[in-house]
Amino acid sequence: MYGLTEREVEGQVTRSPLLDRLLVDGSADITLPAEVPDIQGYIVRALRGGFPEVALAGSERARQRWMSSYIDQLVSRDVGLLGSIRDPVRLRRYLRAIAASTGGIPAMKTLVDAAAIDTSTAVAYDTLLESLLITERLPAWSANQLNRLIRQPKRYLLDPAFVGPLLGIDTRAVMRDGDLLGRILDTFVAAQLRPDCVVSSFAPTLFHARDANGRHEVDIVAELRDGRVVGIEVKAGAAPVPADARHLRWLRDGIGDRFALGVVFHTGPRPFQLDNNIWAIPICALWG
Repeated sequence: MYGLTEREVEGQVTRSPLLDRLLVDGSADITLPAEVPDIQGYIVRALRGGFPEVALAGSERARQRWMSSYIDQLVSRDVGLLGSIRDPVRLRRYLRAIAASTGGIPAMKTLVDAAAIDTSTAVAYDTLLESLLITERLPAWSANQLNRLIRQPKRYLLDPAFVGPLLGIDTRAVMRDGDLLGRILDTFVAAQLRPDCVVSSFAPTLFHARDANGRHEVDIVAELRDGRVVGIEVKAGAAPVPADARHLRWLRDGIGDRFALGVVFHTGPRPFQLDNNIWAIPICALWG
């Protein structure tokens, strides 16, 4: 099972998922919680994660101890229960390399060099970690209307709470590292969307999109059952500007009528329209 979403933690489970409401009622159905987090508040929630024992714990110290113990058990015992004999030290190094690049498209060589393993071992680790719902390779999206899209998957930790104990960091360290902050927010939003897709009446499948020359990329592409597409970008800024929607405009203009909606999730306090059929929406609207 996926971890708890913020919707579940906050008890906001009676309404349809946000994407469903946007597709049916548009911006009229964007609601925010009574307390809108600032960027640090989002990082606190992300590093807390969705494991029930952690998400519902009252003490930050208890949460950190639980997650560290979980990872110790994962690399030393759980892999053996699957009949896989692995080197715990190398498996932890491999997980740490994925944590450092979560929300990105790292080259396999980068990962294997960081873990000091060969490619065949990395492939075995990927299969193992995905079967345990620890990591995910988000597939690349393709469309006839858009040429030269890359095919490499985007890598995620399914729960951003793994980042803290794997990299030995806390909220303050993340706030000092702009690159890691963006990766954790991307990972956090993806963790909210996956369970919502399971219960969505539109049955979205999640992908990512990036062109071969690197000029355009869309963090998450949700392809609906009817073939339409929702493009999603995640920004750490609190006041997105039209330039922040440039990749969504590229997607919209490239696929025409298949483009259902564009969303720029941000850390600011209010939703507003950025462009035709593209909205800037606070991340917390996912559980508002």
